[in-house]
Amino acid sequence: MSTFVLVHGAWHGGWCWDRVAQPLRAAGHAVLAPTLTGLSERAHLLTPMVGLDTHVEDVVRLVETLDLRDVVLVGHSYAGQVVTAVADRVPDRIALRVHLDAFVGEDGECARDLLPDTVAHHWAESAEQQGFGWLVAVRKLSVLGVTEQADVDWLTPKLTPHPWRTYLDPLRLTGAVDAVPAAFVECTDWMRVFAGQADRARAKGWPVHEIATGHEAMVTAPDELAALLDRLAP
Repeated sequence: MSTFVLVHGAWHGGWCWDRVAQPLRAAGHAVLAPTLTGLSERAHLLTPMVGLDTHVEDVVRLVETLDLRDVVLVGHSYAGQVVTAVADRVPDRIALRVHLDAFVGEDGECARDLLPDTVAHHWAESAEQQGFGWLVAVRKLSVLGVTEQADVDWLTPKLTPHPWRTYLDPLRLTGAVDAVPAAFVECTDWMRVFAGQADRARAKGWPVHEIATGHEAMVTAPDELAALLDRLAP
């Protein structure tokens, strides 16, 4: 069976994949879900120097240290930037990368450039006014499509501000990532910030799948997401 490495987006930690990891493991897959430097239970490591390269190194080190092969690398939201760079660094170890409502960046592009203008402005304003110029405060979960109180109660205590630098650092790619197969999963029952990224994926010839849920599919539609990932696994 496959080895999944599940990479969370802004504000979260590896624990956010728990509801997806369980059915994947029950199906026989190995599942790893690291928490990126400076987030959630690793928030004590957060400094203004934490950037995109820091998070790329987190995942590359995990893959290389554990000698993982034929990895299905899944990136949610911001982590689309991370999994793209990781696949470029270690393409021989990645069997498939899956962008879950996530950025589809090119060499030289930063995440801020890929956001709709109104969202990018809101994030920059949040960092300037609430985050000392370098942190983005946690957004309201209702904006992300999380409305069940039990889900809100589970997420809220674990979420932490996200380093804004990770959205300003550009991708640096060699082109090796282009040899790694990719797929896109769009979450359609919210404000669809990543609709443009789904269009990018289609233009690249990637298969694009849809899940009728909010942005936090790993929380609000975990069984459907796990079943889809199981089908996508080589």
